[in-house]
Amino acid sequence: MHEQDTNHGTGVPAAAVSRRPACRTVRGRNVAVLDAPVSGERPAAEADLASYRFLSWSLGRRGYIVGTDDLGDDRPEYGAAPYRSEFARLRHIPATRPAAWAGTPLSKGTPLMSKLALVTGATSGIGKAFAERFAAEGYDLIIVGRRQDRLVEFASAHPEVHVRTVAADLAALDGIDTLAEICASEPLDMLVNNAGVAHYMPLADLPADKARELVNVKVLAPTQLMRAAVRPMQQRGAGTILNVAGMIAFSGPAGKAVMPRRAVYAGALAYLVAMTQTLAAEVEDSGVKVGVVCPGVVATEFHSSQGLDLSAVPRMSADDLVTGALRGLELGETVSAPGVENHQLLQDVFTADLAAFGGQSPQLATRYTK
Repeated sequence: MHEQDTNHGTGVPAAAVSRRPACRTVRGRNVAVLDAPVSGERPAAEADLASYRFLSWSLGRRGYIVGTDDLGDDRPEYGAAPYRSEFARLRHIPATRPAAWAGTPLSKGTPLMSKLALVTGATSGIGKAFAERFAAEGYDLIIVGRRQDRLVEFASAHPEVHVRTVAADLAALDGIDTLAEICASEPLDMLVNNAGVAHYMPLADLPADKARELVNVKVLAPTQLMRAAVRPMQQRGAGTILNVAGMIAFSGPAGKAVMPRRAVYAGALAYLVAMTQTLAAEVEDSGVKVGVVCPGVVATEFHSSQGLDLSAVPRMSADDLVTGALRGLELGETVSAPGVENHQLLQDVFTADLAAFGGQSPQLATRYTK
């Protein structure tokens, strides 16, 4: 099922939504309620469904429509057709299963709610590989990219899951704000900040507009999306944020022989690593996971789009990168490096970081006094 971002329909027959569903609060969450006189008989035709009262509930973003029974009590009928098939799902209406229904047995075959993942930069390369993996695992998706045609193509290729396409440019402030709003309002199980641009060149040669684009896409956008998503995740006690950086984040000490020079790009990726580590500590014990994956060179369009030919360089596949990133989260690695066999090397870097941080003093170091 494909839904473009501009489609704000509910997916419910028109007769049943002549009035937008009201919302009431149950344990701090909204439950969508469509109220109408309750008749003694179930409606036989779709056009008559508005005369019956329905509740939408879900474990997250979307829910199935559930009717009251013939006796008029509010115990939901989970098992009976045709209500699930004919009513599809309510979208754009946050819903949750009321606590009072906690003991209600589910009928055999009752669908469980799908998880929801948002992936930026999902039209190609690493982002598309993440979206493909999540779709294969049954996630519903919000895929983000600049090219609407590629977004639609992906959605059309995955009718087995619900795909919402969002054409947005994360180099622009309005694009960032649009995505932040979605991150704050949708109960995401997974947020993948993957969008990127390279602009490999020395700082003195980097045009101001390209510097701004790079910082917006790799620093400002991930920051704003994480900020929007993390509090709702903490409130739900679950959720994962995964940032895509790169081993260039650790290249700062490299000498001038390492080419091409790319000070802003390296600094942006280093920011993502430090930001992720610090945020992971902030959300510890909240049920929220935060990680950053640092690949080396990956076989995607990323470099060729910058005019760089790396075909002769050994490259990891995007699929292997995704496997490593997700496995790293399972292993509890805040910083994962799928191409680094010896993970202790990363641990040594972070141990040295903390040693330097802990070695500070209010006294001027003696080497500066001579």
